[in-house]
Amino acid sequence: MRLILSFASLFLSVLLLQLSSGSVGPLDALSGIQLGFSTSQIGLLGSAHFAGFFVGCWWAPRLMGAVGHSRAFAVFTALGTIGILGHILTENAQAWMALRVAQGLCIAGSYTVVESWLQAKLTNENRGRAMGIYRVVDMPASLAAQLMISVLPAAHYISYTALAILCCAAILPLTMTRAEQPPTPSAPRLAPGLAWRRSPLAVAGVLVAALSSASFRMVGPVYGAGVGLDTGQIAIFLASFVAGGALSQFPVGWLADKYDRRAVLIWLSVAAIVTCLFTATVTNLPTLGIMATAGIFGLTSFPIYSVAAAHAHDFAVSNERVELSAALMFWYAVGAIAAPWLASDLIETYGPPALFAMIAVGHAGLIAFGIIRARARPGAAERTPYIYAPRTSFVIGRLMGRFRDPRD
Repeated sequence: MRLILSFASLFLSVLLLQLSSGSVGPLDALSGIQLGFSTSQIGLLGSAHFAGFFVGCWWAPRLMGAVGHSRAFAVFTALGTIGILGHILTENAQAWMALRVAQGLCIAGSYTVVESWLQAKLTNENRGRAMGIYRVVDMPASLAAQLMISVLPAAHYISYTALAILCCAAILPLTMTRAEQPPTPSAPRLAPGLAWRRSPLAVAGVLVAALSSASFRMVGPVYGAGVGLDTGQIAIFLASFVAGGALSQFPVGWLADKYDRRAVLIWLSVAAIVTCLFTATVTNLPTLGIMATAGIFGLTSFPIYSVAAAHAHDFAVSNERVELSAALMFWYAVGAIAAPWLASDLIETYGPPALFAMIAVGHAGLIAFGIIRARARPGAAERTPYIYAPRTSFVIGRLMGRFRDPRD
């Protein structure tokens, strides 16, 4: 209990931020449909978010160094609030893309501040419990955010005002805390080539993880509307994906620690392809069947990033972990910028099933590359423990490093 109270302000800020930001993507997609945006424009809203996210990951450590943790957090949440409220002032798709860049900046920057603060305050004795609480706060909040769109009317000022209030409220717990701000850590050096040198398969894995997750979460509402789901059902459809991903962590982690991680990646992709092809080709599925396929898709695709990250760290040494985590995040961001636009373009041309056909092709490529890499070199002699690797900031490697090197 004492541990929870000591980090209560950080966890409450994360909760409010996730509730706000996690709802904006699907709400924008549904609002875009109602306002007559093209499917490509809706996809570009998701791409703009991840473009802002990438810039925010790079900028946040430098801003913290200039103004400190609390002020940096206030800057980023202010940008997020502006990005949400601006939707009320215009119905122009290009303007919404610029606003989504601000939202992406907010998410990356705010999580960078929170995770840097946690890293500075945690010890080896309480790190495991604190990160467990962090995940318990973040994952259910993400699930709740998907469900919130069932009660938020699309393209309505009330919806965006409510989300802006939540985003603005996230400033209060962290900026009002009496806890002393920690010293600002140095910004991690961004070396994308490090990830490729340690494991080309891990780079391919995080790119496919981005293809799956970013396209589904940003363009999934377009698919749901295209197959006849109402707003409440679309909310459950998206939440089923998140729930499936959450449930997958323990069994997939057990498999990834017991068997060759390349084989785990390959078989996860096989299962994802089966799910995608079933979803894309079977018509007239009942609503419950659509929800079940979304959950299974999350179960098979969501953990791919964490397995790929663990595989990369198997070939790294302790002093490379922070930079390697940042490099993997870089490749994820690259994939996440491209994925929503590509998915929306395919849906516009070929219809809703093209979303899952595209994802299936990506996973097929990962299978082929995984087989090639398995023949190119043997597995790692010593493996790091599997851990759930959030895609939140470039500094997440500092929080996770001690789990990967428990002897340090």
